[in-house]
Amino acid sequence: QLHVPQSMPVQEDNPAKRPRLERKGVVASETLAASNSDIYRQEFFEYRPSIKVIDCTIRDGGLMNKWQFTDDFVRAVYTACVQAGIDYMEIGYFTSEKYFKRGEVGPWRFCATEDLKRIVGENKTGLKLSAMADIGRIDPCDIPMKKDSLLDLVRVACYAHQIDEAIELANLCLERGYEVSINLMAVAKVPLVEIDACLAKLKSCKCQYFYLADSFGSLYGEQVRLLIRRYVAALPHMEIGLHGHHNQQLGVANSIDAIMEGANVVDGSIMGLGRGAGNTPTENLLCFLKNPKFKLRPALEVIKAHIQPLADTMEWGPSIPYLITGARNLHPRDAMAWQAAGKKLDGVGFLDFINAKEKQPKPVAGLKPGGRAAPPQPL
Repeated sequence: QLHVPQSMPVQEDNPAKRPRLERKGVVASETLAASNSDIYRQEFFEYRPSIKVIDCTIRDGGLMNKWQFTDDFVRAVYTACVQAGIDYMEIGYFTSEKYFKRGEVGPWRFCATEDLKRIVGENKTGLKLSAMADIGRIDPCDIPMKKDSLLDLVRVACYAHQIDEAIELANLCLERGYEVSINLMAVAKVPLVEIDACLAKLKSCKCQYFYLADSFGSLYGEQVRLLIRRYVAALPHMEIGLHGHHNQQLGVANSIDAIMEGANVVDGSIMGLGRGAGNTPTENLLCFLKNPKFKLRPALEVIKAHIQPLADTMEWGPSIPYLITGARNLHPRDAMAWQAAGKKLDGVGFLDFINAKEKQPKPVAGLKPGGRAAPPQPL
């Protein structure tokens, strides 16, 4: 669970103070339900035009197959994103090639310009392209000027202890002409005082977006609301986003909570495609967001033609083992190993396994087995 220091009271959740959809900048959808029922009244069909969707199908889905999608598959997802009115397609990672071998991973681990052109041409569409950069896996010499790249947005992924490096990389990408986001990962493992320290450092950063990443799918609505309010208040010059995982099948609900608290960007992947329990399904977001620019049918068409056939050969999505790791705020690696061993349906066995593992004595920091001091390790 999210750690809340006793010295820092949780902000009161006052519904009257939430950024409601009826506020300035909100317009009514022309498509209203025919029913006269009160729950279908007009205010529930209003929308905030500033809300954007980033689809991560290729980048996050590639964690399962080392980004070795066929060109036809990637092109079909790209076309669906264009036709569905999605704002950004995160087509992969932005990585220096010295860190991975092309024979072992697909092209979407790198997002080189020649690979992008093979799929999108010059991308003369309203869809912007995004790629994620990991700290320590992209060298400055491998980041071209924006005018020489098809990428529009670089999303810098970091943990709390890497925030200084993330800001440095973000500033470099800004100088080279890109839109930039910093995605703070695994926040459910981070005390609020450390999150606040990160936010304080970000006040001087000029990147356009800052993200709450629910890395283990462990956050509940009240935690998402608390954090998004904190982010919005601390960083009024940035747009706040949420990247949800579906371990507890709360990706959609948490995205809605984030939007209601003022987040303007939400992530999804088509049919939830992503490692482990997967991500917030993009098609669910398209159903919720009433902006008429968003179209559901293209997402359903690519599911039928490409994503569902992939699901017949590659497994992802919610399960009892992923539910347990999400509820316990644990990395899903144990659940992935459990399911890979053919025990997906043995939820009782997995719960017993996790309970037994958590009862094991934790190793003393700085000591090797046998009691000898170990050198300090990076976090």
